[in-house]
Amino acid sequence: MKTSTDPRHKKRELKVAKLFASSFVPGFTSLFDNHISSAAPEWPLKNINKIDLAILRVATEELMNSDTPPKVVIDEAVEIAKKFSAENSASFINGVLGTILKSKQL
Repeated sequence: MKTSTDPRHKKRELKVAKLFASSFVPGFTSLFDNHISSAAPEWPLKNINKIDLAILRVATEELMNSDTPPKVVIDEAVEIAKKFSAENSASFINGVLGTILKSKQL
């Protein structure tokens, strides 16, 4: 069972924190921003809450480049959003990552 002290969970939180800090650097982009933009076309990246964008970047990277089951990646991202972001962010992140996962499977 996953807990907040699980080393993998802590590692994801640390990656989110680093990307969040990087988001304040002018011109910073991620290799996965185009996936996020495609999955949420009504939300330009500059309008997405910086912590939500950091969570999406970490989760998208993991969806695209790891063998971790997609359900685990999305669940972790939602849990991190519930802990660090706004009330409605978890459902937004869940929807965007679900769309990214569907496009990956095509």
